[in-house]
Amino acid sequence: MTGPAILLLLAGLGAIAWVSARARALRLQTAARASGRRDAVHSLPGYHGWYVALWTLIPAAIFLAVWANVAPGLITQDVLSSPAAQSLPTDDFSRSAILGEARAIATGKQAGAFNPLSQGLVDPYKAATGKYGMAGAALALVLAFAGGAYAFTRVRPDFRARTRVERLVMAMLLIASLLAIITTLGIVASLLWESFRFFSMVNPIDFLFGTKWSPQSAAMGYGNEDAFGAVPLFWGTIFIGAIIAMIVAIPLGLMSAIYLTQYAQPRVRKWMKPILEVLAGVPTVVYGYFAALTIAPALRDFAVAIGIHSASSESALAAGLVMGVMIIPFVSSMADDSIAAVPQSMRDGSLAMGATTSETIRKVLIPAALPGVVGGVLLAVSRAIGETMIVVMAAGLSANLTLNPFASVTTVTTQIVQLLTGDQEFDSAKTLAAFALGLVLFIVTLLLNIVALRVVKKYREAYE
Repeated sequence: MTGPAILLLLAGLGAIAWVSARARALRLQTAARASGRRDAVHSLPGYHGWYVALWTLIPAAIFLAVWANVAPGLITQDVLSSPAAQSLPTDDFSRSAILGEARAIATGKQAGAFNPLSQGLVDPYKAATGKYGMAGAALALVLAFAGGAYAFTRVRPDFRARTRVERLVMAMLLIASLLAIITTLGIVASLLWESFRFFSMVNPIDFLFGTKWSPQSAAMGYGNEDAFGAVPLFWGTIFIGAIIAMIVAIPLGLMSAIYLTQYAQPRVRKWMKPILEVLAGVPTVVYGYFAALTIAPALRDFAVAIGIHSASSESALAAGLVMGVMIIPFVSSMADDSIAAVPQSMRDGSLAMGATTSETIRKVLIPAALPGVVGGVLLAVSRAIGETMIVVMAAGLSANLTLNPFASVTTVTTQIVQLLTGDQEFDSAKTLAAFALGLVLFIVTLLLNIVALRVVKKYREAYE
């Protein structure tokens, strides 16, 4: 029995369990009320239905999750014990390749065999897969029936089904939140461990303050000295994400927020705001193509026209301009919410004193909303410095320490992608450098987010 079929069957059993348990609870509660025992009724019939349904589904689902990890090993052992496997080579690599090909053919992922030995193992694989598939399905159904029967026997008017169901839901919510926390801790632990390995090979001072980035030379055996200076990467990240992109995003985002909150008619705002926020949903690879194929050549031609003949077709300016357009919705949305949260009495008081609308915006609304706007800008900066695709496609891979916006530069995220692309040795400083860069980027974005959220929180507390 296939996986979708057993899941569908279990879902059907869960539905039947819910309906039958609810009907039984309703019948027993009706009888209890008729006999005058109203205090004996504790939970609504729906809670009894959910209690039995969960007992039907959860044990079977846990077993299937465990079985999905255990069954492949059992199937492989069963295949290896078949007569067709006696002619397999003894080395592990060749045997694994043949077994993998036979498994792919047996499951329909591959049409034919490149190795004749694989074809001979297809039938044993199909037989073993069917046998253990049926065994797993049968055991899951037995557990579903057993769990449902146990819960069904507990359905009675005074049974506290609501308490049990709510506790289970709370446990599931707790597990979901813990998974997010554990995942974050795992990421941090991985970055710290791999970064520690890197810094055992490279001096942290050379990494943080060195001005030459050439990990390829270290991989070729020229030594780690003067090969992992990350200052050009840090500068490229700041130059593109925190300077050029912000020069574009902050004025346009703030002006669009001012227009939408203070000047636009309600019907204009109704369709303009969603159109502006669509920019946040455009895939970054689309922005990258636009920057590489349209903006970058136009900027290069412009630079040549004004006498800058060294301008590159991959430039910091091209990537920064398009990145700034991409994060306009972040700045605009936060500025919009901050300006709208300023009490109307402040605006009315300014207008009553004879100030014009523009003077009210400049001298009252913007200063009052400034903490929220600053928080939005910081969040936008943290988003910009973590961008990869636009920089890869429009800014290039050259680690240059330059102020020329028409030159090719690179960023931390771009180098992380380059260092981890392809088959890499995870015991070399070249590969481990990606984790050190990731740790620095993680710390910077974390600090930016903490500062931004604290600023926004203070602002909201002032007006709520």
